[in-house]
Amino acid sequence: MQANHPYVGLWVTEDGYIRHEILPNGRYVEARGTHERAYEGRYEVTGTHIEYWDDTGFTADGDFIDDVLHHAGMILYRQ
Repeated sequence: MQANHPYVGLWVTEDGYIRHEILPNGRYVEARGTHERAYEGRYEVTGTHIEYWDDTGFTADGDFIDDVLHHAGMILYRQ
């Protein structure tokens, strides 16, 4: 459970195409364009680093730098 960390919420690319919601229950949901649940799975935050385990089996990670999420070559801003 990651409910108390400061990164829970919605993170969005500048063009709004990628919408990444970090949920307080240790899960995430990522929307891409009109596909609202393109990816979903669990995550863990350690410091400013986030690790993702998608329900389909792939993994990814990212870092929060100055309240910006750098994830898999994307830059997402808090909404």
